[in-house]
Amino acid sequence: MPVPRRSPAPQSHSGRRRRPLPRERRRKQDERPHWGMRAATTLSVLVLAAGGIGHAMVTSMNTKITRVDPFKDMKNRPEAEAGHGMNFLLVGTDGRDRITRAEKEKYRLGGAPCHCTDTVMLVHVSEDRDRASVVSLPRDSYAELPEHTDETTGDHHKSHPVKINAAYAEGGPALTTRTVEHMTGIKIDHYLEVDFTSFMKTVDVLGGVDICTSTPLKDSYTGLDLAPGTHRLGGGAALQYVRSRHIDGASDLGRMQRQQRFLAAFIARATDSGALLNPVKFREVAGTLLGSVRADSGFGTAEMLALGQAMRGFTPASSEFTSVPIGQMSFQVKGIGSTLKWDGPKSKKLFQTLREDRPLAVQRPRKARGKPVEVSPQQIKVRVDNGTRTAGLGKRVDAALRATGFRTTGTPGNGARRDLTRTLVTYDPRWDRSAQSLAAALPGCELKAVKGQGRTMRVTAGADYRAVTRVQAQDAYQGEFGVATGDQVVCP
Repeated sequence: MPVPRRSPAPQSHSGRRRRPLPRERRRKQDERPHWGMRAATTLSVLVLAAGGIGHAMVTSMNTKITRVDPFKDMKNRPEAEAGHGMNFLLVGTDGRDRITRAEKEKYRLGGAPCHCTDTVMLVHVSEDRDRASVVSLPRDSYAELPEHTDETTGDHHKSHPVKINAAYAEGGPALTTRTVEHMTGIKIDHYLEVDFTSFMKTVDVLGGVDICTSTPLKDSYTGLDLAPGTHRLGGGAALQYVRSRHIDGASDLGRMQRQQRFLAAFIARATDSGALLNPVKFREVAGTLLGSVRADSGFGTAEMLALGQAMRGFTPASSEFTSVPIGQMSFQVKGIGSTLKWDGPKSKKLFQTLREDRPLAVQRPRKARGKPVEVSPQQIKVRVDNGTRTAGLGKRVDAALRATGFRTTGTPGNGARRDLTRTLVTYDPRWDRSAQSLAAALPGCELKAVKGQGRTMRVTAGADYRAVTRVQAQDAYQGEFGVATGDQVVCP
């Protein structure tokens, strides 16, 4: 896509050239409103701003934004890589204290407000302004806070472990930004924070957002109940959609994918509904959004206008979504409990890709669709053994599974049995959805649950093996990092 000419970028507080920006114990925890849509709201502010309606209108809306200083007294920050795009941090905080009692009851928003972050996303905008990479950081991620002074109590704290969403409670935007920079090695150019009290109204003003599902989505905690098909969700239903975490065994990780799916759908709705071309609608939607935003002083009128000039061709296909790779799903920490520990090598590679301004999604020609499955083959690790005395069978099965997208070891071995007549797939019951996806690729195989096996599936090829059936995930999250582009997750 050709890149429109841009005027010279203004200088940021750090001296780096500033570039334009684009878009609950158990019951209590589940009642906590996980404002995934806050990030959708904030990024959509930027999408709407790309309409280029005019300087006067954007300037008037600029006054609605509350300013914060997320870079106060920050030292030893990551190096800024010149010419490699820009990065901003999207943070969603708990704002149920400003939701009406009727709304709390209708949408099951019980419990007390939490002075913490429920949603943390890194957004990287490419240097040529034709791509936005969105990376979700799970709120239960294991983190070590830098040495700091608690902004509420005034007490000085040495570095200590927490869940990443607690950084905001101890040190607000500045400590949150410092923690994310320390964990990712990415320098944050801009900070955007949304208190989501106005989001439901904003979705309604936009006329709702279209969400598609090929399977029933039902969560008794949030009240979500969607049949397979396409649904236009109003603000309240959209809130239920992004909060739900009891739909399947994926829990918070599945919820993050739905949040990302909603964000892509919001962008598609904003760009297709005419909101960007109608000054009255633009003011109504963008004004409501901006009224719930807190941002650093560097995010203002000039950035909005420059974005409008440089990103008018931005579409859902221009965005890509993923979550930071998790190495240990239940990492126990004394005094904190169960956390999610990132996969060191994979997360390092992910953030290095962002620093180098390279796309996360695998750029390859679209292949013919395969049999629909729940989990993409690219997210499933497989070890293959030969359960027969047929020379080379294990190697053939390994190669066929790898060609279909499964992450095989590439070094098949020999099984304990060499007289197996039926191909056997053993799996840890914690990863039953992945096992079902693998079984779909091996028609007629036997599935056997083995507690404690871990996330790697084991295939012992039997004499009945003929070929691997191509499968394709319904969620469209593909590749090493589990990436989906916006056009893959919105309704067709």
